[in-house]
Amino acid sequence: MAKKARAINASAQAASAGTLTAPGGTGIVPAPGHAAPPVPVGDEETFAIIEPGHTYGSISQKISEIILHGNLWTGWLVGLAMTVSLLLLMLTALSMVILQGVGMWGINIPVGWGFDIISFVWWIGIGHAGTLISAILLLFHQNWRTSINRFAEAMTIFAVMCAGMYPLLHLGRHQYAYWMFPVPNTMQLWPQFRSPLIWDVFAVSTYFTVSATFWYVGLIPDLATLRDRATNRFAKIIYGVFALGWRGSAKHWHRYTAIYLLLAAISTPLVLSVHSVISFDFSVGIVPGWHSTIFPPYFVAGAIFAGFAFVLILAIPMRALCNLRDVITMKHLENCGKVMLATGMVVFYGYLMELFMGYFSRNTYEQYMTTNRMVGPYGPSYWALFFCNGFAPQILWFRKMRTNIPCLFIVSLIVSVGMFLERFVIIVVSLHRDYLPAAWGMYYPTFWDWAQFIGSIGLFSTLFLLFVRVLPSISMAEVRELVHHEGHTAGAGEVAYEEAETSGDGQTTGSNLKPRPAQA
Repeated sequence: MAKKARAINASAQAASAGTLTAPGGTGIVPAPGHAAPPVPVGDEETFAIIEPGHTYGSISQKISEIILHGNLWTGWLVGLAMTVSLLLLMLTALSMVILQGVGMWGINIPVGWGFDIISFVWWIGIGHAGTLISAILLLFHQNWRTSINRFAEAMTIFAVMCAGMYPLLHLGRHQYAYWMFPVPNTMQLWPQFRSPLIWDVFAVSTYFTVSATFWYVGLIPDLATLRDRATNRFAKIIYGVFALGWRGSAKHWHRYTAIYLLLAAISTPLVLSVHSVISFDFSVGIVPGWHSTIFPPYFVAGAIFAGFAFVLILAIPMRALCNLRDVITMKHLENCGKVMLATGMVVFYGYLMELFMGYFSRNTYEQYMTTNRMVGPYGPSYWALFFCNGFAPQILWFRKMRTNIPCLFIVSLIVSVGMFLERFVIIVVSLHRDYLPAAWGMYYPTFWDWAQFIGSIGLFSTLFLLFVRVLPSISMAEVRELVHHEGHTAGAGEVAYEEAETSGDGQTTGSNLKPRPAQA
């Protein structure tokens, strides 16, 4: 009895300190909700993909309670109010453009493409990180993707939605937008397939369809978990309908795995092809600064660069506000920083090659365009672009900076601004001084240009906040697969299985069941 009392006291003290003794006395692991300190390896520290001490049940509880049992916290309501205000600004600008025409923007002759195409390319680029994290890293068996792939996929879908409205507005005659699709009509029109505008329609629609399907298929097991844990009847019905009768049987898991891998294989070429098609909008033209074969790989690298910066902009506040530090760990943030550094170097190389080829080509127009970018009326935007995308990310070479959260967040913001400036330089600076000096002009964005762009950020933010509130922003099914590895190495595999057998209300649920881990 004395030994049992001492053991109970020791367990209570360990739990209060945020640690638990693993079954079998194999080691100390942190209690669920307590982040484990980094483990020193040589002269460095290594971070876990998911902090030890979690079980299958604790993962489901931690993520689902944000949706099912979490109150509408004040910060979320304040954020939603701000983003809805920006959304209303966008709707106002949208209405004015539809009623009055695109002449309300700052576009003119020769700058016929302004903030509309700049914003379109910027938003499409942001969406690429979600597909890369979800599809390519899945095929390469990168387990660190599991905690961030769900909200990265949502980011992709919302970004493509924001991008999709700009080509429609750019048409001017919005009521005829359906003419871009190859559908029969009374006038027997057919799209001009040599037009980049048609290429954009097919690229964006295909990308959105595949990304949305991939996102929804991944949600099905988690929707079943929410269905089983929900106490509200209306929530049970809604989640149950969209869970499509998921019960977690072997047949269900087999079909789920097959279709998930198939969609990942289909999505992978889209990462390379969609932004390559977007780059053709420029590279097929004869405008100096556009007619270049470097654009497709340069645009793809820039899209991944901007996308991972936006993933960090979303992940860093979310892990703090939703108390997800032990699921979205420093490992994820550091890896995103590494990808940003790698793709940033490719983008920086593209900038240097543009400079070199501009002068090496001995083409008078290309040489003037290159000089005009540096010392012309828009010169400050060019040098700001170099700083944001070329020099600022170099700080990520240092591991201390990659693991410094404020530093990562600031660099991500700088990169996002830099990628917008890159599109501005490519489009506006190349157009405003063309071949004929008599046609030269200046582009000044109007209030409605800014309202449309800032409002699109409000649309994206509103959709993302609603997503976090009603759907699991982290894949419970995929993170539970990591628990066996983390718990097994800590000797906690048996506890993980026992807690997986029951849901939060004590009822056995097919969506929560996982195979018993093999004994060490």
